[in-house]
Amino acid sequence: MSRDLVLLHGWGLSSTVWKPLAATLSGTFTLHTPDLPGHGSAAPVGPSLNEWADALLPRIPEGAVLVGWSLGAQLALHLAQQAPERVTKLVLIGASPRFVQADDWPAALPGATLTAFRQDFDSTPDATQRRFVALQSFGDNARKAVAATLADSLTSADEVHKGALADGLGLLAEIDLRALVPGICQPVRLLHGSEDKLMPVAAAEWLADTLPDARLTVFGQCGHAPFLSRAEECATLIEGFALD
Repeated sequence: MSRDLVLLHGWGLSSTVWKPLAATLSGTFTLHTPDLPGHGSAAPVGPSLNEWADALLPRIPEGAVLVGWSLGAQLALHLAQQAPERVTKLVLIGASPRFVQADDWPAALPGATLTAFRQDFDSTPDATQRRFVALQSFGDNARKAVAATLADSLTSADEVHKGALADGLGLLAEIDLRALVPGICQPVRLLHGSEDKLMPVAAAEWLADTLPDARLTVFGQCGHAPFLSRAEECATLIEGFALD
């Protein structure tokens, strides 16, 4: 039986964003690609991190390798601490323990930037999502292709999904996982783009230094979604780490 690999996507998208990576990994692993709450086909839940994690937990087989990107990486860290029997290893892509800046955390977006983004999403959600896609692909050598895949994978901000998407932005504004990071017992592989404008590479470097067992790979000329622009390289690293 092949090993279970669970892929958690980022805010505003759906599990279809994993298709390029999944095409490379599917022959090696049993893949699980749940949508985040209120994204894609998943039902919305409440606005708290615990509620989102509780909704995802039944989709994670015992002993799985958990791959999380962006908000999905924050959820993966939380789940690894909450249910260590379910998660044997972590792969964190474009990860940060905290999305917004604080006096002791400069490696993030300014709080005012995210506040304005949340306000824009309330009034013009579709345009705001398009700007978010542009920001995620910025600085990547394959910018156009990355942006196109991200745009095709967006969860529509319609009446069914808009509230949950707004809750997700609230999570990005509130989550601070720095206190739990030193207690993560699983081995961790960090993959990050050198030009990531959402979660600066300094955040991944902090994670690599603070996690008890972690290794970081930084992809040059790459933005927030290296698993799209460098899918084969990411797949090779994930496979080697997961099966080691």
